[in-house]
Amino acid sequence: MNNIDEESLPLIVLRGVVAMPYVLLSFDTDKPGNLASINAVLSSHSRLLVVCRRESGRNNKSDRGFYDFGCICKITKIIKLPDGNSRVFIEGERRVKIGAIVKESPYIRASYRELVEPACPADEAKTLRQMISRRFSNFTYGNGKALIRSVIDSIEDISDDERYVYSVANVVMPRFEDRQTFIENDDHQSRCLNLLAVMSREAEFAKLTHKIEDEVRKQIEKNQREYFLREQIRAIRRELGESEQSDADEFRRRLKEKNVPDDIRKRISREIDLFSTLPAGSHEMPSMRAFIECMLDLPFTEETKDNLDVKNARAVLDRDHYGLERVKERVLEHLAVAQLTGKVNGQIICFVGPPGVGKTSISSSVAEALGRKFVRMSLGGIKDEAEIRGHRRTYIGAMPGRIIAAMRTAGTVNPVILFDEIDKLSRDSYNGDPRAAMLEVLDSAQNNSFRDHFLEMPYDLSKVMFITTANSLYDIPEPLRDRMEIIEVPSYLATEKIQIAVRHLVPKQLEKHGLTRSMLSIPESVVAVLIDEYTRESGVRTLERYIATVCRKAACDIAEGKKRIRMTVSKLHEYLGTPKYSGDEIAAMPEVGLVNGLAWTSVGGEVMQIEAEAIKGSGQIQLTGKLGDVMQESAKAAITYIRAHADELSLSPDFMKETDIHIHVPEGAVPKDGPSAGIALLTAAVSALTGVSVKPKIAMTGEITLLGRVLPIGGLREKLLAALRAGVDTVLIPGENKKDLEDVPSDITGKLNIVFVTRAEQVLKEALLRKPDASKSVDPCRGGVDMMMPGTPDNHPVLPA
Repeated sequence: MNNIDEESLPLIVLRGVVAMPYVLLSFDTDKPGNLASINAVLSSHSRLLVVCRRESGRNNKSDRGFYDFGCICKITKIIKLPDGNSRVFIEGERRVKIGAIVKESPYIRASYRELVEPACPADEAKTLRQMISRRFSNFTYGNGKALIRSVIDSIEDISDDERYVYSVANVVMPRFEDRQTFIENDDHQSRCLNLLAVMSREAEFAKLTHKIEDEVRKQIEKNQREYFLREQIRAIRRELGESEQSDADEFRRRLKEKNVPDDIRKRISREIDLFSTLPAGSHEMPSMRAFIECMLDLPFTEETKDNLDVKNARAVLDRDHYGLERVKERVLEHLAVAQLTGKVNGQIICFVGPPGVGKTSISSSVAEALGRKFVRMSLGGIKDEAEIRGHRRTYIGAMPGRIIAAMRTAGTVNPVILFDEIDKLSRDSYNGDPRAAMLEVLDSAQNNSFRDHFLEMPYDLSKVMFITTANSLYDIPEPLRDRMEIIEVPSYLATEKIQIAVRHLVPKQLEKHGLTRSMLSIPESVVAVLIDEYTRESGVRTLERYIATVCRKAACDIAEGKKRIRMTVSKLHEYLGTPKYSGDEIAAMPEVGLVNGLAWTSVGGEVMQIEAEAIKGSGQIQLTGKLGDVMQESAKAAITYIRAHADELSLSPDFMKETDIHIHVPEGAVPKDGPSAGIALLTAAVSALTGVSVKPKIAMTGEITLLGRVLPIGGLREKLLAALRAGVDTVLIPGENKKDLEDVPSDITGKLNIVFVTRAEQVLKEALLRKPDASKSVDPCRGGVDMMMPGTPDNHPVLPA
């Protein structure tokens, strides 16, 4: 390092500065190393190597912190500045490539090699200069700034082509990366082409800048024009005596009057400020207006005071509803706990029962008893998650979901919200699963920060009392069902329907049709006939429609001159026509292969007739009537039991080799499934195979196993009520269901002979007229007729529980 070669010079590394031949430049420095290099140059009257510092991360062969290509420069002047720095003026002379570092202290000294380039043909050099000159004469920087004309003229006067190119590059290349690339080109032609490329790029940037500035200028002019027009409109309104208040001012006034938390107030205020700056006709204005109006309408602190008087609640519930004692008890229990604790926690209750039993109306009565606002929301047919969570504001026509809409309607943070028909929610492969979105709403541990996509902020639902209704739990997903307290709303008895009609339905329809009790009177005995002969339902909707029909026809008679009408049975038949149901709906005589099963559906209990026929064949089993997998398996289990106990049933051990069994459940268009038809299927098959008739007016329900055990079933109350309606005298039920009779009113159990069975042998003993006789086995005769199940809608699935 101590031997100084003649081909080495002091070196200075500058940040962001690239020296070029024929170009004057200056830089400030106070670094000791740089000052030592400058003093060494001045004392020896030599030259200075100037290179640009290489930025970190840049791909370069050198790892010394500077570029390999630089310039030999002559120091022309040095000025000492007041702040202690030195300003150095240099002039570039020749391009060089830096070699090895021969000295590092007190300054850097490096070897170098001057770059010799081939001469450029005169014609080519002239052409390149003309191309550069054409672009340079109208050159504009990418930021839109143009060159001063005098600078262009002074450079154009340079006669030497090489000096001219370097001078133009010094002016049009403000970025040091471009300058470094320029001096690293090997020959004159390459540098000219590089220069033309940079000038083309800057020209494109300049055009884009002009375009953007032009658009901004036009927008500013438009906004200014709109501002002046608005001010003129305000002045005109002042002259006309009209309000000068804008929508934004109205929003600010409403926000000032509304009691909201500080963070929400800031959010709304920010949105209002943005709204006020939007130009008229902006595509963002409708969405922003909808958001602000929604936030101003939503309750954040508004709350109704709960009425926790248990006596008052009982009076309201008894006034509006007859029966439903378990439902009323649960509501009163909730109020009693709230009265003792002093607070009402958000509750999630699910009323499950057949249509028309009062699930929706009792929810309204609960809200009235509590003194809360009531909002009903029907969920039937909803299959889009956005209906629950809302749409994001990026979409045109975005709106909040139904939950936020319900809170907006209620106007308080603690309403009673009814989700009607929650079991009718469906999913869509494109629009998400709304049932999954309901999980957050109906979870008391999460709904204190419910997020609607439209609001994009958490909203507290923890004080809301949610009530849901459903016809069947089968269609509600297990995670959603787990979040709700299930309260079963049972079907009405005939005696209950009579009281409901007399106390509620008849007065309601009289008022609706402009009648009074003095004009039309309907005795309880006539109501009982109406229920028995014209309705077969779990609820009272059909009954109410028939009462409305009676009122309309009575209104016609009164309008024609009659003053008073007292309903009789004959008058009822005159108004409503021939009775739809006439007494018993089951076979009154013993028949072979015909058994009355009991089924439970989402609309209540039903009597389901099962037919079986044994015919000559090859041992095939046919199951028809649109039976589900579970019901088909029950039939196969029953047949297997019969084959295993053929001797006890006086059947040949190989009877299946020459016998086909066909089991059919009428109403083939209606899907049917479930295990509780097992003993009915067994009885029908045994009757068909042995030729022994089944006792009349007997019905049964229970699951059968391969070993002949009878397992418990569900929906017992509805099934027994259906049996009673159909005129059944005796019902066979599993022995393990004995405990469930406590929930069945004595009005049902007192009129039925209920027999508990635990084994298949007991079932056959109670159901068949006599013990099977081998001489009469496989009788091809069968009784039974096709009969529709009353009160079952077309294509409604019958699901034995």
